[in-house]
Amino acid sequence: MGRGYFGHKGWGRRGRRGQCRAEEPDTGEGLRLCAACTVADSLNDCAPGTTCRILRLMGCGAIRQRLLDLGIRPAREVTVVRNAPLNDPIELRVGDSFIVLRRREAAQIEVEHV
Repeated sequence: MGRGYFGHKGWGRRGRRGQCRAEEPDTGEGLRLCAACTVADSLNDCAPGTTCRILRLMGCGAIRQRLLDLGIRPAREVTVVRNAPLNDPIELRVGDSFIVLRRREAAQIEVEHV
């Protein structure tokens, strides 16, 4: 099995002709999303005071592991508490704890509004 487009997890792997694998059946190798796929809504786009449910984490490697360690998992509800004045970090409430994330990390979290 070859190395994926964005890492070894297989979620960014492209087909033989360079097309997205989103139409292919799930093989259990991880997410089937690539950079060409559209994302419905990311946590980066949420306004302060918004409560949303996490659908999937699109990051890989150390960033994905850090998000999982902080308690940001699929099907978990998070609330955006506030944004920084210069629009870089955002503060989230996950359960009973408060977490601060960079914008590029928050952009890798797909959410739906509750």
